[in-house]
Amino acid sequence: MEFRPILSTLMRHRIAATLIVLEIALSCAIICNALFLIGERLDRMNMSSGLAERELVRIQAASMRQLSGDDALNASITREYLDALRKVPGVKQAGLANQIPFGGSSNNSGVRLSNDQQHNTLNATVYLDEGNLLETLGLRLLSGRDFTADEYQDMAVLEKSSEQARIPGAIINRSMAEKLFPGQNPLGKVFYSWGESPTAVIGVIEDLARPNSIDQGPYAMVFALREYGAGRHFILRTDPGRRAEVLKAAVAALKKTDPNTLVVNEDTFDEIRAGFFEQDRSMAGMLMVVIAALMLVTALGIVGLASFWVQQRTKQIGVRRALGATRGQILRYFQIENFLLASAGIVLGMLMAYAINQLLMAKYELPRLPLLYLPIGAVALWLLGQVAVYWPARRAASVPPAIATRSV
Repeated sequence: MEFRPILSTLMRHRIAATLIVLEIALSCAIICNALFLIGERLDRMNMSSGLAERELVRIQAASMRQLSGDDALNASITREYLDALRKVPGVKQAGLANQIPFGGSSNNSGVRLSNDQQHNTLNATVYLDEGNLLETLGLRLLSGRDFTADEYQDMAVLEKSSEQARIPGAIINRSMAEKLFPGQNPLGKVFYSWGESPTAVIGVIEDLARPNSIDQGPYAMVFALREYGAGRHFILRTDPGRRAEVLKAAVAALKKTDPNTLVVNEDTFDEIRAGFFEQDRSMAGMLMVVIAALMLVTALGIVGLASFWVQQRTKQIGVRRALGATRGQILRYFQIENFLLASAGIVLGMLMAYAINQLLMAKYELPRLPLLYLPIGAVALWLLGQVAVYWPARRAASVPPAIATRSV
């Protein structure tokens, strides 16, 4: 089929054709960036925590007696709680953590490779291990070892000591190891974080996510420090099918041990993750609604224009049918016409999508739009155009040759 008659017709209807091109261009630009943002949110929501999440529950509790701030009393009460929790039927492991992945508040520290380094190499979140954190959380040790019993220190003792705090060994996650010591075996290597004393890497775990501010980098380290303050996170590991049962029994055990127990949070890690990423999930849903609305508006615009043109060109179509044009040729005519309009809109839309992405990068520090999203948006709009124009084109193909003999 020759394109000259199609182009000639479009030139005679410049305003309508231009409006459709602009509508498709705007839709293409917004859809490409919206798909990109949805992909970013889904990646965040599916990021690994490094934990055996389906086996874990969390209880954040404290005793009213801990309000006195007595370190010895805090330690005694916390140990009582741990002893009670470890006796709950179904509990495989019970541990204490100062923070948890996706839990909100975060304890972070700068990390340097030398003591005289002016700027930090990275910023890492700091997990404090009371005694069996790796085993309780289900963290996978890639190399090295866990802490030994004689390596644990009490935070309260360090804070009261006149000497500078010294952390002789740490377990770090793989992302931190690769950042600090690229292409090297990190075991035995040292870094500086708390004070001027070096800290040696004794183990590397596969992953351990930040409690929050996950955009700061996936770096985490574990210190063998016991901190028995109020409001610590008690982590219990059990079978996935027994989480609700164990959680209920554990809360009852704590209140039985100490009637003054105040339970702040009791939840599974599935619930913790869902709560942390609630805004991301809402934004992804909102963007999907925007995409659907844009597609619908664009489709209605194409249908409306095609229907108008069919009505305006009824006699012309009838003449072509009288001269031997088949229904298939009439149908392809309108489909090719729509394809040309969509293509022009898509080319313009890709340029607009790139411009919008540059604006988002400057204002909100988003990454560059991957080129993959441009053909996805283009294909979606091409298909939408062909589907939207099909029924008006089919109606045009049904115009009988006898129409050519009538006046319009």
